Amino acid sequence: MQKRTDLKKRSGFAMWLLVWGLGLAGQICWNMENQWFNTFVYAKIGKDPSIITGMLICSAAATTFATFFFGTWADRTGKRRIFISWGYILWGVFTITFGLTQFISKEHYLLVAVSVVLADTVMSFFGSMGNDAGFNTWTTDIMTDKNRGQIGAALATQPVLGTILGTVVGGLLVGENDNYMLLFVVMGVFVIVFGFISMFTLNKKDDVPPSVRGSFFQQFISVFNFKKFFRLRELVWVNIGVSLFFIGFNVYFAYIGNYLIHYLGYTADMMGVIEAVPLVLSMLTAIPIGILINKNKHPLVSFCAIVCNIIGLLILFPVKTGDVDPTQLFNFRLWLGIFVVGVGYVGILQTTKVWTKQLYPGDAKGQFEGIWILFFVLIPMIGGSLIGEAVVKTAGETFVDEASGLTQYIPNGNIFIVGAAVILLSLIPFIFAAKRHKSRISTEKTEGQDEP
Repeated sequence: MQKRTDLKKRSGFAMWLLVWGLGLAGQICWNMENQWFNTFVYAKIGKDPSIITGMLICSAAATTFATFFFGTWADRTGKRRIFISWGYILWGVFTITFGLTQFISKEHYLLVAVSVVLADTVMSFFGSMGNDAGFNTWTTDIMTDKNRGQIGAALATQPVLGTILGTVVGGLLVGENDNYMLLFVVMGVFVIVFGFISMFTLNKKDDVPPSVRGSFFQQFISVFNFKKFFRLRELVWVNIGVSLFFIGFNVYFAYIGNYLIHYLGYTADMMGVIEAVPLVLSMLTAIPIGILINKNKHPLVSFCAIVCNIIGLLILFPVKTGDVDPTQLFNFRLWLGIFVVGVGYVGILQTTKVWTKQLYPGDAKGQFEGIWILFFVLIPMIGGSLIGEAVVKTAGETFVDEASGLTQYIPNGNIFIVGAAVILLSLIPFIFAAKRHKSRISTEKTEGQDEP
């Protein structure tokens, strides 16, 4: 009864202010890590995809561990607000710290490379504490049959909005002079501010009844006993599908900024606009997608999203240096490809976030956010980064830097065709998930009709 009362209290303007404020702040910071950290490495450290691979793998491992650890802690205490507030504050602090790595002498290349990877890992650890274990679990707590489509739409459009704002504002801050330190300070302070805001906005009605099962260690380890997870067959198939989709996504997304800047020749601020405008248009699809989600059409949305994403990547694949004028923002094929890719991205993220949350066990929602991170972040970032690095090194453009004597690697359109091939494989698990979904919905309707 307590939980239902809390859900009624946490509604309306206050709830949506928190959903959008915390969610957007987090996604802007994640976007900066996924987008600008990679271009920062190419601009300030070296055009070396191995550093990007190290960053992706280590930060993904830190993110996954932090989500499991703090998710368990949050479940045991029932207090999401502490993890949200302090997680966001520390997230912002270490975002600023990351930028300081550019001041380490480049004569010690290995030290610089290790420092960059380590700083990104620490930042991701606290980011996951605030956003994944804290905020995302809180949105699961407040989700009901009436608002799941709207919350799903918010959670799906926030990464796109984060990408838009992060790339446009980030590009303006970095500018033609590669002023990355200004970017990290502004974004870090932005996240810190929202951490403090959450301290005074979240309160006891955002807490849930504690779920304590044995000692902390026993409860933490219990989530790695995947028997409970594998009994939820529909959830298993959805997570496998998500994992394959985002392996393909990480093949190209980690390098798309450097593709636009160092291969096609655009400046950082122009890159932001080129990505942002088509993505703004793709966000319009979130409204009809939300309607379909409320009608339990998750499989249909997923299939359409996968097809759209693949088509968009095939549109981008042939775009080469001679096909664009880097002094002009608009290029029809480039903008169209990013738009169609964005439609697929919005669709898959929006529907699978809601789809999986509906299937979580009620007493372990924090821990199952950790399982989501395992399939959504850890596996895709490891697999995608390794494949992406191999593609850039074997099928990209290369040259030798005269100053350092090191080989430099520039990504080209091959990242899109390989990414599309991997994403195509995600159709298989979603077919199995769709069968389970159809059976479950049919059973729920029958049981609803049988109730007096």
